[in-house]
Amino acid sequence: MLVEPPVDATLDALDRALLAALRARIKAGARGSVDAEILALRAQLDKAEAAEIPLLRALLGRVDAATGALVTVWGPAARTLAVDRYGLTVQVAADADAALAAVQEGGRKRGHEGGRALIDLGGSKPWWGQLLARPGLRVTGALPDDRHRHPLALMIETRPSGPTGEDRTFWVSDSPLPDSRIVAALEAAGLVASPLITSGGLKLFMLAGYVQADDPRLTGAPGSLTGIIGAAPVF
Repeated sequence: MLVEPPVDATLDALDRALLAALRARIKAGARGSVDAEILALRAQLDKAEAAEIPLLRALLGRVDAATGALVTVWGPAARTLAVDRYGLTVQVAADADAALAAVQEGGRKRGHEGGRALIDLGGSKPWWGQLLARPGLRVTGALPDDRHRHPLALMIETRPSGPTGEDRTFWVSDSPLPDSRIVAALEAAGLVASPLITSGGLKLFMLAGYVQADDPRLTGAPGSLTGIIGAAPVF
């Protein structure tokens, strides 16, 4: 005979409260801006114990997926990172170009101004170089977003983002100089830079902090085709 396990009234009540809170949070919707979302996340993470942080990131990531713009992904690393952060609700693009094209379409599907795409940095083509000629698309995130790790994929959106207090900026150059000389030139101008990837004659660097496109320290930086393509928070 099947014996029903005893019901723990306290745990049952907590589970109901959790479900009610989750429903209320999803009904409340997104905060409306990249910066507001990041600052709110920082505030919650600051209150969490170390063991609680992965659970909090997973839960809030699913809430973000339910309330925010549709997430399109391209590339194995991006897909793994996106599923870990947002769950199985992401859509997969055929290539990086299709993922970029889906940014606007993804927004229309959910009534947002724009969608978002998480795209691998490990592809054979420097898709990120297109952002120099497409100022309406910007880097707003980079995963993993751990300050001690290099990102494997970039989040692209149409929404602008500003400084969040702890950021890294992404800068593109077509300079043929060795990475070490480019880094030295940027450091001489007062910028802390590190190379991220080279592909198709273009180089992508990370600059410490939030650096604006018209920052005078970038005047005369190595390369004839250069520019900021966005910035992302680190945690």
